[in-house]
Amino acid sequence: MVEHRWSLSTLVFSVAFIIVVSYSAQSLALKHSSRFLGKFAATGTHFEPPQFLYETRYFQQRLDHFSFSELPTFPQRYLISTDHWVGPQRLGPIFLYCGNEGDIEWFAQNTGFVWEIAPQFGAMVVFPEHRYYGESIPFGSAKEAYKDATTLSYLTAEQALADFSVLITDLKQNFSAKDCPVVLFGGSYGGMLAAWMRLKYPHIAVGALASSAPILQFEDIVPPETFYDIVSNNFKRESSTCFNYIKQSWDEITSTGQTYNGLERLTKTFNLCQKLKSTVDLYDWLESAYSYLAMVNYPYPSDFLMTLPGHPIREVCKKIDGVPAGTNILERIYEGVNVYYNYTGKEKCFELDDDPHGMSGWDWQACTEMVMPMSSNQDSSMFPPYEYNYTSFQEECLNDYGVKPRPKWITTEFGGHDIHATLKKFGSNIIFSNGLLDPWSGGSVLQNISESVVSLVTEEGAHHIDLRPSTQNDPYWLVEQRETEIKLIEGWISDYHQKNKAIFDM
Repeated sequence: MVEHRWSLSTLVFSVAFIIVVSYSAQSLALKHSSRFLGKFAATGTHFEPPQFLYETRYFQQRLDHFSFSELPTFPQRYLISTDHWVGPQRLGPIFLYCGNEGDIEWFAQNTGFVWEIAPQFGAMVVFPEHRYYGESIPFGSAKEAYKDATTLSYLTAEQALADFSVLITDLKQNFSAKDCPVVLFGGSYGGMLAAWMRLKYPHIAVGALASSAPILQFEDIVPPETFYDIVSNNFKRESSTCFNYIKQSWDEITSTGQTYNGLERLTKTFNLCQKLKSTVDLYDWLESAYSYLAMVNYPYPSDFLMTLPGHPIREVCKKIDGVPAGTNILERIYEGVNVYYNYTGKEKCFELDDDPHGMSGWDWQACTEMVMPMSSNQDSSMFPPYEYNYTSFQEECLNDYGVKPRPKWITTEFGGHDIHATLKKFGSNIIFSNGLLDPWSGGSVLQNISESVVSLVTEEGAHHIDLRPSTQNDPYWLVEQRETEIKLIEGWISDYHQKNKAIFDM
């Protein structure tokens, strides 16, 4: 079936992430806490009218699937559509998207691929929400659920996978669909969950499409500088002068901030609504923009995170490089970052602390089991140099939550080391799709492992672009990639039916 890496030159491709900056008089260092796109998908976010029709339901989930204590249940929200399902008599498949770290409606609206292929498969579509996010909050309220380490202790990937498995088992029973095959989908953290669920619950699902899923971004499996190197290369490939301006800007921000009225000057230069309190805040604001730009460096205009043009990094660098001679570095940087934060031109000024989403459960997850080491290399990165320091990270988690991270737990629970040998022996029916422009691709599986555990890699793809709704501007390689994914999923379902028929005939 597949003998070589599925490069799009011959075949077909594929929460974001928050950077926290710590500052001292002598040095600048980045303290990296991984986040995917959940920042843009929390309760309270304004959503456009849904493109896809579904019914919203709630399922009472156990708080702890791994004990027999009588604990309170909580309502897990899920979105469901049976509009195109051919029913249990024809063994119509069930497409289940593994909910990410945010409001499930946002992920549903940005996962058009699942909705678009459901009719041709005659599939039911289910989008369960991840516990502790959106409306799926234990203990009656977010305030209570996020109160302390005791109430947060049930927020884990293992519990979330159990939620999905219990929910789909109950749905299949209620729909008399016991023999209907389940196919998993997920992007980013959701892609990690989809891959892990296929491995941990192979009797629940026949296969998984794990898009932009950095399941190897743990311990020392990949170099810690990988993420920032990919972000930096995205800018360097567009313009080496743009790369250099950004690289030089950090020292310029620091030196300006240390001068008399320096923070006021920076506030004016970057058109901030409130006076800048620290250069740390400006660092965070700029670095978040660069990282998100790399993730959504799509070849067509999009409204995924912000309203952006196609090839947004190219447009940013055009702005940075294209200002009149004599323009200082910080004015250049402002012109560039304005593409990300204000492409529509509607923003009069910028709020650095504008966070309508409230508390994030991902901070807890990053401080417990989702420990993804990050660093920045002085030579290859456009960001300030930083060496990953687990000791300081542990201290921060102890201060914030009173817990010590368990950096080896994910690889113990789900694997990661010697992934090729492990998945070749024990894995099947998983697609790892990645675009090499996506900074998370460096922590994913980029080579075929077996005939049924395959890697779809595109040179020009960004963060789970294959799962996004199709557009008239989709490049040919993206169209071909999705066609290949459809063929693979068809194969999983066909194999499932053939094996079931053989068992029935016996």
